[in-house]
Amino acid sequence: MCVATSGKVVSIEGTTATVDFHGNLITARAGLVKIQPGDYVLVHAGCILQKLKQEEHESIQELFAEIEDL
Repeated sequence: MCVATSGKVVSIEGTTATVDFHGNLITARAGLVKIQPGDYVLVHAGCILQKLKQEEHESIQELFAEIEDL
């Protein structure tokens, strides 16, 4: 099973973005969605699927924290 997760865009170069996932910097393809540094995004299989509101990002992070505690 694959799960998408959210992060914050740190930088963009062409169609590749660097996304911060709790201090882990990952590159992701950004060609599907128009984004800019500072945006929160949903990433699956190395591709940015959509831009998120900060509240949506925080909700996703809270859910993952709850799962980790199980």
